[in-house]
Amino acid sequence: MKISFSGSAGVLALAALFASTGATVALAQEDIGIVVYNAQHESLGVAWAEAFTKETGIKVTLRKGSDMEFANQIVQEGAASPADVFLTENSPAMSLVDAAGLFEPIAADTLAQVPENFRPSNGHWIGVAARSTVFAYDKTKLSEDKLPKSLLDLADPSWKGRWAASPSGADFQAIVSALLSLKGEDVTASWLKSMKENFTAYKGNSTAMKAVNAGEVEGAVIYNYYYYGDQAKTGENSNNVALHFFKNEDPGAFVSISGGGVLASSQHKDNAQKFLAWLTGKGGQAVLRDGTSFEYAVGNGEASNAALPALSDLQYPKVDPATLNSAKVTDLMTAAGLL
Repeated sequence: MKISFSGSAGVLALAALFASTGATVALAQEDIGIVVYNAQHESLGVAWAEAFTKETGIKVTLRKGSDMEFANQIVQEGAASPADVFLTENSPAMSLVDAAGLFEPIAADTLAQVPENFRPSNGHWIGVAARSTVFAYDKTKLSEDKLPKSLLDLADPSWKGRWAASPSGADFQAIVSALLSLKGEDVTASWLKSMKENFTAYKGNSTAMKAVNAGEVEGAVIYNYYYYGDQAKTGENSNNVALHFFKNEDPGAFVSISGGGVLASSQHKDNAQKFLAWLTGKGGQAVLRDGTSFEYAVGNGEASNAALPALSDLQYPKVDPATLNSAKVTDLMTAAGLL
């Protein structure tokens, strides 16, 4: 059937059709809302997205991947990236994207919601959560007086075959990034060389903690939330484990920041900025306080989960997250035979 549009009535009908079609296309484009490349734990990303949508009506579409996987993908996509927001577990991946000039500066009001030590000095992205480095140890084999006083102590030959880590993961590489920032390349390279001689490699922090619990090794360098998460469930993978917080601004007391950034290529910058404002405000930080991620809240005056020792008591070293260098760490770890 042929449809004809003639005369003034036809012109009006045609305009109405185009307007309707345009509205339909716009609606289809908005159906996915903002697209978030989520390298955070999937359950936490979902909890944040659902609570934000419930409160604001703005839909969030999550894409799941790892820190460096997404960071490299964003760099490759450049101005054509379909993502609006990038969320990470650790900050080196944020620094990689930032170095490529692909972030939109965070709104000043949002930056003000987070203390300066939980965001990079340039304001191009922002901390949304944090986790502490710990030494998870077998409390049936080690007493507190036998624990390493510093992360650097694990390079001593007396620790040969007694401790573990997951060197291939972004978590451990962020810890090495902090060591590099705090102690420099020579100390870091020497420590990594000794690590290669002393430690046992496991894939994943949970696996390393399970090895401690099973008596395979006496301790492991991991992040705090693996222990608290297991304890909140059955405790079957951590009942023989206790946590040692190095404190004293030691590299082993490093607090890693989970970052959030708005991509400069985003087609929905206003909503993307609203998402980060919400994450760092009362709504997003309450998800950390009331949920079971056991990551620290970083918003000004916001409380963390009550099961966690206070962040203010951890005596962690001050590290500008913008200085964490994932590329240099990869080179050093590869040279040491760890990657």
